Amino acid sequence: MSQKPIIEYLYPFLDYCEIEKGLSNNTQRNYRQYLKIFMNWLRHTNNQKLRPEELTAKHVWDYRLYLARGYKSPRGDSLARKSQNYYLIAVRALLDFFAERDITSLPSAKIKLAKQKTEENISFLEVHEIERILQLPNTTKPEGLRDKAILETFFSSGMRISELTALNVDQVSILKGKKDPNMTIELSIIGKGKRVRTIFLSPRAGGWIRAYLATRGDDEKPLFINTRTRNPEMRRLSPRYIQVVIGKYARAAGLSKKVTPHTLRHSYATDLLFHGADLRSVQELLGHKNVATTQIYTHVTNKRLRDIHEKFHGGSRMKDS
Repeated sequence: MSQKPIIEYLYPFLDYCEIEKGLSNNTQRNYRQYLKIFMNWLRHTNNQKLRPEELTAKHVWDYRLYLARGYKSPRGDSLARKSQNYYLIAVRALLDFFAERDITSLPSAKIKLAKQKTEENISFLEVHEIERILQLPNTTKPEGLRDKAILETFFSSGMRISELTALNVDQVSILKGKKDPNMTIELSIIGKGKRVRTIFLSPRAGGWIRAYLATRGDDEKPLFINTRTRNPEMRRLSPRYIQVVIGKYARAAGLSKKVTPHTLRHSYATDLLFHGADLRSVQELLGHKNVATTQIYTHVTNKRLRDIHEKFHGGSRMKDS
């Protein structure tokens, strides 16, 4: 039995994630963020001395109620079910860590995730909405040109935000040569789980990256840089910075829905499926390890087909005689 309270296991758990599990920096950062909320909840409920073996299903239930009804994000928003599940997944990972260390605690299987309607997981933009956003950056200025290149790259490639922020100039060196401007560019990147995968940039996206690089008078390593700082440690754009930029352009485009980098990734996938791409190909293009992950998009496309059928098929409009 452990003599240490749960709150003292945060950093040993994060070391375990890095050294033994080999999880990405992004995953480690998320676990740290989510588990700090759990640890703070333990303190606020006078459970700061609670040991792993003392954690019960009742504690987990109370924490779930807190996430659903009490917790507010820094912006004052309540957590959506999908976000609540991220916090619970982090607690499950901590319990798995206890099990691997032979520390008695509640089994992780006891924490069930909230059910979600598949269609609620997918938020995507129509092509005309994306075009409205793409027209907004002021490409006469370096920052606007950079933002244009970022937006075009997202929709052209379907990259994750962590993959895009990790891009370096040397990875797109092919764009500096005298290549055919109408050629689709193929790049190898390190994706989720440190797996190498291939992405493709349309001639349009490649052209905007080329134009952006032509304005760069530096030898910085990152492809997309923060022009407002000279600190080399802060030159690479962060995922949060890009999220804010995309949200700004979406609001300026008059879109009422929340638009994130992942929204552009969803838009990329649904656009491919709407135009006849098969599920296996979309799986490869998104870098999904399992095709079951990609299948969430079929619910969206199936709904679109149903709507088209109801709108345009004569039999749907006929009344019973």
